[in-house]
Amino acid sequence: MRSRYFVTGTSLLIGSVVVTLGVIMSPALTGVQQENQTNLAKTNSTQYGPLTGADKEFVVKVRLAGLWEYPVGELALKKGTTAAVKTAGEHLIVGHAQLDDASRDIAPKLGITLPNKPTPQQQGFLDTLTAATGKDFDSQMAQILRITHGQIFSSIAKIRATSKNTLVRQLATQANNTVLDHITQMENTGMVDYERLPAQITQTPTQGPDFTKPVMPKPGEPMVVLKKPASLEGKGEPPTPSPPAPVDDAPGSSASPDTPGAASSPSAPAVR
Repeated sequence: MRSRYFVTGTSLLIGSVVVTLGVIMSPALTGVQQENQTNLAKTNSTQYGPLTGADKEFVVKVRLAGLWEYPVGELALKKGTTAAVKTAGEHLIVGHAQLDDASRDIAPKLGITLPNKPTPQQQGFLDTLTAATGKDFDSQMAQILRITHGQIFSSIAKIRATSKNTLVRQLATQANNTVLDHITQMENTGMVDYERLPAQITQTPTQGPDFTKPVMPKPGEPMVVLKKPASLEGKGEPPTPSPPAPVDDAPGSSASPDTPGAASSPSAPAVR
C-alpha cells in the first residue's frame, strides 16, 4: 500500500541520524507545544463540557501524529528486515487509523478544524525514514518512534487528567492505550538505545516555531482519511486494558469464609 504522504525530495531531509535525533527531542517534538496562558484561556462551552485551547490542540495533535506515523507503518511493512519491525508497522497503521477515525468523529462536534498534512518537522522524520534502507531503517524507525511516543505519553496523561470535556477525555484514554502499545512495539524490535533516550528527549531544536506549526486545509479541501487496510484485519490491535478487579471496600467487609484461601489471604486494601 503506497501512501500519498511519501515524498522523494530531500528538502526537509535531516542530514544524519545524530542530527535527526537531536532535533527531535523537545516539547514541540510531535507538535505538542506548551500552551501559553492566552491559549489556555480560550475556553468554549459545548454540550460535552468546557473545551479549552489545550483540548483543541490535543485533538489536532492526535490527527497530526497519524499523518506521519501511519505512513511510517507502511514503510515498516515494505522495508523492515525483521518480523518485529513489520509487526510494529502493523500496530502503527492500525492504531493511527483508529485514532484518526475518533479524532475525525469528534472534531466537527467540537468545532475543531483538522489538518491534512503533517508539520514540516514531522515530514522531516518521514523523509528521513523514507530515505533509510535495510538495518539502518529498522534502527532509525525504532529509535525515532520510541522517542516521539515517549515524549508525548506524559502530555496525553495531563490532558486525560485535566480536561473537563467528555469527548476529549475519551480520545485521551484511547490515545494513551495506543501510544503505550506503540512504545512497547518499538522496544520489542530490540533496537532501542536506552542509554541515549534521556539526552535525546531533553534536546532543544534549532528550527523556528513554523517547523512544528500545523498547516490547516484550504476551504473545500477534501478530508484525508487514514483507513485500516483489509489485509490487516485482526492484526496490529493494541491489547485491551484489563478492568480492575472488583474490590469490596465497605467498612468491615472481608472475604467470605467459604471462599478458598480466605482464611490465609489478607484482605486487599481499599482502592479509591
